[in-house]
Amino acid sequence: MPEQNPSLDNIENSVFIIPSKADLQSAPSVHKPRILLLYGSLRERSFSRLAIEESARLLDAFGAETRIFNPTGLPQPDSEDESHPKVKELRELMIWSEGQVWCSPERHGAMTGILKSQIDWVPLSVGGVRPTQGKTLAIMQVCGGSQSFNAVNQMRILGRWMRMVTIPNQSSVAKAFLEFEENGRMKPSPYYNRIVDVMEELMKFTLLLRDNKDYLVDRYSERVETAEQVSQRVNQKSL
Repeated sequence: MPEQNPSLDNIENSVFIIPSKADLQSAPSVHKPRILLLYGSLRERSFSRLAIEESARLLDAFGAETRIFNPTGLPQPDSEDESHPKVKELRELMIWSEGQVWCSPERHGAMTGILKSQIDWVPLSVGGVRPTQGKTLAIMQVCGGSQSFNAVNQMRILGRWMRMVTIPNQSSVAKAFLEFEENGRMKPSPYYNRIVDVMEELMKFTLLLRDNKDYLVDRYSERVETAEQVSQRVNQKSL
């Protein structure tokens, strides 16, 4: 017979309470969903920024409160410390947000360093608070040539690493330089319709999940770690 895992008894004896519908909806938020939008280019006519601005207009129309972070002036990771004003601004917005939108140009088959630097400035934990855990995420990319999905595939991995709930839908705009008017507004097209779909889906996921994210991201392994830390502190005090 296979040898019993000695930790299995602890797992079986741990309390797992299946929440009722009333438990999950006991105190629904009444404020507008808070959505942070990031883009990955510093060019004067940045198509990732134009796509983000178009997304913000849609989210505002759907009833969200949106904020767009301007990466201009954000230092490279490790070149400054967390007291830099742009780093503080970014981290505060990360904590403020309930959902996010990331949009990057595809450059050399990948997301840009501008977008990645913004994510790299946000650790998994800031002062005991996980700034991105449990938040919803929508991902988009703009392409200079034919449509591809390299950047969104990378961002999906990043979203998982940051413990975010990345929605299934995504957007990739081919030949983005043809898809925007001179005034920066996006032309009617299937690409535009897809962005509408993505923002609509992000709103739905955010409304469903934001009040229950603490329950959704509660983990057995972290409860064990916390219990061990508490036990160690108690033992130290008793010495």
